[in-house]
Amino acid sequence: MGKAGERLTRAELEARLDRTYRLLEIGRAINAETDLDRLLQVVIAETTRLMGADRSSLFLLDRERGELWSRMAEGMESREIRFPMHLGIAGHVASTGETINIPDAYQDPRFNPEVDKKTGYRTHSILTMAMKNKLGEILGVFQCLNKEEGAFNQEDERLLQSLASQTAIAIENAQLYEEQKKQFNSIIEVLASSIDARDPYTAGHSQRVMEYTLGTAEEMNFSRKGLETLRLASLLHDYGKIGVHDSILRKPGILTAEEYRAIQEHVVKTKEILENLYFSQDLKEIPSIASFHHERIDGTGYPFHLHGSEIPLGGKIMAVADVFDALTSHRPYRNPSSPEEAFAILDQGIGSHFDGEVVVAFKRYFFQRREGGRRIEEAPETE
Repeated sequence: MGKAGERLTRAELEARLDRTYRLLEIGRAINAETDLDRLLQVVIAETTRLMGADRSSLFLLDRERGELWSRMAEGMESREIRFPMHLGIAGHVASTGETINIPDAYQDPRFNPEVDKKTGYRTHSILTMAMKNKLGEILGVFQCLNKEEGAFNQEDERLLQSLASQTAIAIENAQLYEEQKKQFNSIIEVLASSIDARDPYTAGHSQRVMEYTLGTAEEMNFSRKGLETLRLASLLHDYGKIGVHDSILRKPGILTAEEYRAIQEHVVKTKEILENLYFSQDLKEIPSIASFHHERIDGTGYPFHLHGSEIPLGGKIMAVADVFDALTSHRPYRNPSSPEEAFAILDQGIGSHFDGEVVVAFKRYFFQRREGGRRIEEAPETE
């Protein structure tokens, strides 16, 4: 409650309680966020409001490069700022762990006015504080500029210290999650490329099907989680081909009926293999979604002979993406179709093979991508 003997008015007490409540709410919000970019944006915005500042920045320490960096600084156009960790007030705090509270920036020799000159911004008060983890190691630096009423005081320092402690935990969790996600994605990409590598005629097929699938799903307003499920399912949709003999998989001519049945079995094998992989709860549908890309609206597809609404929308999208890529890719027994020829075949299959709304969404995506040069590498992080 502050210094010993400090007497607070009712208004001051209510203000402190309000800030404490807001601090708890911010803690809940940042601890629920695992994406580092979004976490930094939330922290910066909430810090500005909580501290009653005009703007705030959070610089993270990159020890390998000896730099401080920020992916998002409020009020500035650049999405990433980097500078040597020993420069400026932020650099001094990052190096020493000292808290610097400056009521009048232009009266303090440590302040560099060059940034103000370049941006047209006028800095008055500055509160800069190190953010440390549980081991006392400095992870980064908070910097708040221009308190709305007066200068930053000791209560502001205590409040920012509490926020910094909570943020340090959230950032370490987000960084760990990001590393685990990168590792997981690299394994998935290796699995997908191992299938494409077995057959030179289908090299790049999984990547293109993933790209077409995500582009179409975006047009159909899939959620971020839905897009991530489709990204992984489409990358792995042919993984069951690992169980198909090379003499069939690489056969340059038309397949016999028996060979074709062996090829069809890859869908079941895909599902069986993927069901033996561990997926988090929000990705549990991947094995099933990956096995629906050869189903048809009229029920004549395989392996489950599903009809219409029995086929999940993701499976319907992958069916269009898979056929379009097969049609427009070179095969030893035929030349690739043009996009226009492939679209005509997709149109003919509406109602029997394909869902009409999916075909329309795919066309919309395809022309936008081709005309705008857009390329989708990964599921976007929008809800």
